[in-house]
Amino acid sequence: MDGGSAHGLRLAVLGPVRAWRGRTALELGPVRRQAVLVALALRPGVLVTHEQLMDGIWGVQPPNSGSRVLPSYVYALRKALDPAGGEASVIRGGQGGYRFVADGLRTDVAELDEAVDAGRRATAAGDPGSALARFSGALDLFHGEPLAGLPGPFADVERQRLLERLRAVRTGRLECLVLLGRYTEALDELAALSAAGPYDESLAALRMRALYGGGRQAEALRVYREMSERLRDELGVDPGAELRRVHEAVLRREDVRLLDAGPVRRRRMVNELPGDAGRLVGRDGELARLVAPAAPGSVSVATVDGPAGVGKSALVVRAARELSAEHPDGCLFVDLRAHSTQRRQSPERALQRMLRSLGAANGELPNDLDGLTAAWRAATSGLRLLLVLDDALDAEQIRPLLPAGAGSRVLVAGRRRLAGLDADLRVTLEPLGSGDAVSLLTHIIGAERAEREPEAALRLAGLCDGLPLALRIAGSRLQNRGAWTVEYLVGRMAGDERRLGELSVGDRSVEAAFRMSYDQLSGEQRAGFRVLGLVPTVEFDVLVPATMLGWPVRDTERVLESLVDASLLQEPRPGRYRLHDLVRVHARRLAEEVPEGAGAARRAALRLFLEAARMASDWSPVAFASGPGPSADVPFADWREAESWLDSAGGELADVVGHAVAHGEMDFACWIAQALCDSFVRQGRYHESQTALEIAFAHVGEASDRRMDIALRTHLAYTAVHQRRYREARVLFEEALELSRSHGDRVQEAHALTGLAAVDLSVGQGDLAVPRLLASLELGRPLGDDWLAWIALVVLGLVHQFARRNEEALACFAEARVHAERRGGRPRMLGRVLSCAADVHLRLGAYGEAKSLLSQAVRLAGQVGDVFLCARSLTRLGTAEEAEGNATAALTLHHQALLQHQLLSPVTTPGYDWLEMDIRTRLAQTYLALGQAQEAQRQFQAVLAVRDARTTS
Repeated sequence: MDGGSAHGLRLAVLGPVRAWRGRTALELGPVRRQAVLVALALRPGVLVTHEQLMDGIWGVQPPNSGSRVLPSYVYALRKALDPAGGEASVIRGGQGGYRFVADGLRTDVAELDEAVDAGRRATAAGDPGSALARFSGALDLFHGEPLAGLPGPFADVERQRLLERLRAVRTGRLECLVLLGRYTEALDELAALSAAGPYDESLAALRMRALYGGGRQAEALRVYREMSERLRDELGVDPGAELRRVHEAVLRREDVRLLDAGPVRRRRMVNELPGDAGRLVGRDGELARLVAPAAPGSVSVATVDGPAGVGKSALVVRAARELSAEHPDGCLFVDLRAHSTQRRQSPERALQRMLRSLGAANGELPNDLDGLTAAWRAATSGLRLLLVLDDALDAEQIRPLLPAGAGSRVLVAGRRRLAGLDADLRVTLEPLGSGDAVSLLTHIIGAERAEREPEAALRLAGLCDGLPLALRIAGSRLQNRGAWTVEYLVGRMAGDERRLGELSVGDRSVEAAFRMSYDQLSGEQRAGFRVLGLVPTVEFDVLVPATMLGWPVRDTERVLESLVDASLLQEPRPGRYRLHDLVRVHARRLAEEVPEGAGAARRAALRLFLEAARMASDWSPVAFASGPGPSADVPFADWREAESWLDSAGGELADVVGHAVAHGEMDFACWIAQALCDSFVRQGRYHESQTALEIAFAHVGEASDRRMDIALRTHLAYTAVHQRRYREARVLFEEALELSRSHGDRVQEAHALTGLAAVDLSVGQGDLAVPRLLASLELGRPLGDDWLAWIALVVLGLVHQFARRNEEALACFAEARVHAERRGGRPRMLGRVLSCAADVHLRLGAYGEAKSLLSQAVRLAGQVGDVFLCARSLTRLGTAEEAEGNATAALTLHHQALLQHQLLSPVTTPGYDWLEMDIRTRLAQTYLALGQAQEAQRQFQAVLAVRDARTTS
């Protein structure tokens, strides 16, 4: 790379990864950190999510530390790459990921693209000397294997892409050498390239030209013979038009300078492209990809897929119009009518029409597909055509239509992803984002009307799900009804039943477009599609529909993937699926045409979430005595699998409760909200727990399970304790206690007593807690509820500990440990007991015992990602180390605890600010022990700042 500016940032990836700020080389660190840099820098300006980075760098084997390792890598990269002086970082965070700001960045990949484009332009202009210099300069940019040594799937894919680029550069340079008559110089490298690409006909043709130009006609003919035999024997195909043309020219001993050009013919320019169907909005990136230069010497095929109404046809027509000047032999358009009320266009009919359009139908055309295909390839072998195939069904429909002329382009649009078709570029269109959707709507109804009701316009764009077809229909309705406001149309579309009905005008209908896609499906696919409209979450995995359908997971996954290929279903992440909003409405309407089947499928999904939540909870089965028991074929091997499956649902679990309520399944709503509470609270997701419980509690009177009235109060109170809403928690626990006693429900009575004791302890009234806890234990022991006994004993142990009754506290923690182990050794239960017991040992000076317990607690916390338990235990472990004279080790442990605490910040820090004060106080004391008074003072000041913020809030 050139020297660049004195302060600019440069990045080289065409070899080992290197970077410079001005002329100063930068230290990029280990290869995985470099892989993070490359994954961001090669997608400049694009937000790359944490999950995409983890998948791209570690693949299927992420580190045990999970996504927590990414911030450390990004921090180090920022230190290395960012300019001095406090300017904004080149790596920006936000929305669950990072993006690389490319302003001022110079890469060797960009220089490569510039050199290659210049070389191609010079070749096309008949200046092989200048082209040779450009391609040689491009080769000089490579310093070994691209991204040398970088691990991970993303680096592997980019490496292969850049190696293909290298091959194209070398081929372009060799083409120039042949054009300049430097045959001997070209042949050595051609032999090596040909060995690496034994089926590359263009390379074989170039080698024949070099051999023939060097006076070695027999060897040139042998190259053709060997390639023909290889293609026929191993691939079952004949040589293409380019290789045959060079072969014939060598046989006829034509001038070698003419071997690269097909026969020159004067013919009428045919342009059948339809006019643009309105303004194209929000498709700049996709359009740029479609019109980008294609590889020379081949037929380029690009496919555009997406759901009905997303604007595929408009995009390919616009791209074709921009490319038309590059295809002087004709621009053809064929509507294959895969999703049309008209008769589908067969390949035979399409070929007959295209041959006539080109004037190649001299005499009677063949009737059979093979004969027509041969005639089409012969007619197009010397042409540079642009062919647009709209509304394609499958690869079999398209393959016979591909032209044979080098430099031709084919743009294919269809709802299905044509996996069976070899394509150079695949573009999947998604609905427009809200901004672009409003922009299109504004263009249709006029700026004045849209600006008068901006919020209504935004809601209307959302109701149209960003589909250009839906937006154009809605806009047309407003155009034709001047008295309607945008808000009025939004009101007419309220509710799913009315939403699709309003999106119809003239012969255009969103639902009709969806129905045509549905009608193309097999019976199995239709059943799978219908049930997806009933899934209780927006995003889901294969297990949910498999359970609803009663099908094996493998069969269900096959059907889901086929629906993805049909553009009826999205796969935003591997193994995770979702429907566009309007498509979901359509699927649900189809499913609810059979109410009994819809109800059974919906209950099957709700039961799956219920079983997962109960299995993942640390609470004993006694707490879930009502409701359905576990299925005989529960799909989770243990609580870890159940917990992981629930976590994959992200923030949609509370929506499952709302879904149950919306469809009259009040018992399931209550049962699921109760079962999810423990998982939510353990992860600090208090608001989600409160939301789910409040949704269910608002309808508890409609549930047939009368125990839920008490249980939901207890769980709301349990959540409130963790949110430090003690007054509200006390009222709820007291109500639950009174109701449980009146109904004779000993389980809920014991829960309420323990909850009240926890409130007493939290507000400094520990003595009031003791009789409640003893009563709870007396009630709970005969029930065999290990979780209830464990929590009561932990709270009782803490009461004794705070009262400095050390032996009583240790006895309680020891008994709580027995119950935790009986509960299957749940890491959180066991780890918290050990960490609490260690506090007492620290007070008693038994530092060795405390260290042993805390080390176990840290290990257990790591198993389940319990950040709070890990931070709490690490800082106490630091105190133990300091007490034994290991202040330096203590310092490290306190800092590790602080880093863990910071991971709690987005959600749970407001509930755990006391933990930050505790860690910083211990850290300050360790700094004092090391004689670093200034650092100690800084930590004490930070403690006061946290305290003041807590008091203010």
